[in-house]
Amino acid sequence: MENRIELNDKQRAMLKGELGQAKQMGMRLLLDMAAAAGATELLPVQSTHLSGVSPLTGGLGLRQFLARLASDPEAQVSVLTTLNSAGCDDAQFDAMRIVAPDFLEHSREIVALYEKLGVRPTQSCIPYEWEGVVEAASAGDGIAAWAESNAICFANSYSGLRTNRESGLSALASAITGYVPKYGLLNEEARRPNLEVTVAAVLDDPTDFSILGDWIGKQRQPGWRLAYGPIPLIKGLPAALTHEQRKALTAAAANYGCPLLYIEGLGDVPAGTFEGSLIFEQADLDRRYQDLRPAAPVSLITLGCPQASVGELRAAAELLKGKKVTADPAPPGDPPPVWIFTSSANKAIAEKIGLADTIRQSGALLLENSCPEVVPYDQSWVKHILTNSMKAEHYIKSGLNGIPASVMTMADCMAVAAGEMRIEASPALPGEGEAKRKKETKTQASPPARTTPNAELKGRGLPSQADFVVTGEAFVTDTPITFLGFVNRETGVIEEAGHPADGQSMAGKVAIFPKGSGSTVAPYVLLELYYRGMAPLAIVNTEIDQQSAPACSLEGIPYGYDFPEQVVRQIKSGDEVELMRKGDQVTLRLLRRSSG
Repeated sequence: MENRIELNDKQRAMLKGELGQAKQMGMRLLLDMAAAAGATELLPVQSTHLSGVSPLTGGLGLRQFLARLASDPEAQVSVLTTLNSAGCDDAQFDAMRIVAPDFLEHSREIVALYEKLGVRPTQSCIPYEWEGVVEAASAGDGIAAWAESNAICFANSYSGLRTNRESGLSALASAITGYVPKYGLLNEEARRPNLEVTVAAVLDDPTDFSILGDWIGKQRQPGWRLAYGPIPLIKGLPAALTHEQRKALTAAAANYGCPLLYIEGLGDVPAGTFEGSLIFEQADLDRRYQDLRPAAPVSLITLGCPQASVGELRAAAELLKGKKVTADPAPPGDPPPVWIFTSSANKAIAEKIGLADTIRQSGALLLENSCPEVVPYDQSWVKHILTNSMKAEHYIKSGLNGIPASVMTMADCMAVAAGEMRIEASPALPGEGEAKRKKETKTQASPPARTTPNAELKGRGLPSQADFVVTGEAFVTDTPITFLGFVNRETGVIEEAGHPADGQSMAGKVAIFPKGSGSTVAPYVLLELYYRGMAPLAIVNTEIDQQSAPACSLEGIPYGYDFPEQVVRQIKSGDEVELMRKGDQVTLRLLRRSSG
């Protein structure tokens, strides 16, 4: 595929490998993503933020890929680059009671490899709270390449920065090369609201705002055209919002792909075309609190997702002052332990002004460098987590840990921890019945239409890949695949109750599916499958996939996208197919129907 971008001398040198293998790989990836998005220009980037730090999320794929990059002596980041949360606090690893094999060793290895590349080891999911990060990016054109959903939404909404929702790999490519393709939210016309949300409820506590953000994402309708995710214009909020309220709102809105939001009365709002109009009533807020309230005893309380600000630490210290709680597993019937997660920068401030001492004196565990959603909890005792964050609730209950999670305000969480509020057992936790039904009854995929052998379907390919011919058995699903948490990273088996391909493996097959979904760290799952020899032979998507395409670009896994939607109906799992690239075009041919 012909490159549509006119490169400068430095960019051409990178692409030719004259500045090292790492920069060459990074430039190839950026040009692949630019071509897929129709971008015709690369922009200098002022700030990058990398996801993929915890071994729970990055795994072997992350470790091996970073080691490969770090072996290049010229592999250094070109701009200010910060690092996302790790899966543990090194200094308090024993207190976290992590039993995952070699977890601490692998965590230290990952951070050390990033440091070798010149990455600032902040180990924080809140780069917008780190001194100098936003200022450095704003000193230029405010162009960033961030790969952490809550940080992306916060930066675009309040900080004057512009960033797309990058994957961990594409953000790393921008960090190493210093450039980012100009597309999506880097263009003003894409930064327009597409939903109208009127708040008729009274919101005050940050958890109220967290629930609102998550609720907005849950209202998405199939017919809505939201090219870059929900971008709501929210009306009816208080005139002045605290940092903690803003942070809770954007973090939870990002659960469902919101990269940017507007608040009426807070800055200029560009004109937009609304796909839907929503009203958030007091009854909606009350109902969500009721649904999210724990209906069974809690084994652990986690606060600080995203990592706690100084304001949140001050609120926690005030609630804990003079009370006694615990950080250790509690016997049945006793109040659960409290773990509070923050950044090292905010913890240092808390140490200076006495907040850290107050929190520790109560018996709670104050952790730095980690985040509740990326910890591999010991599930021999962590059976049910209570939090004040919809972001934490969303990810803790996902396939990464699969632990039931409930939500209450910070004040109520602390009351539970201090034994002032008791959670009584009931037959089922909120949502358990629905989850059980989903597990027992898989979603039925659309039956494949019968197609005669030799039928052809056509798509596009990545500029970095040469012509190829791949023949093999097809793996087909009409449902997006969530790689992180729902694909076994050692076998390639889909492990998602309710998914039509649950229990099926894509290893060694031509994988045909609409696109990937979920976390920005997902490409590392595909890399791990590749390194283990369990990756698909090739991947075919109906849309360009920020999860699949970067890994395919970097490791040369044959890839085709922009195929017609009927590809997932005309080909079925078990069919023998041929995927052939010639020039810009990728052609999928059905060779033989399976007998099944």
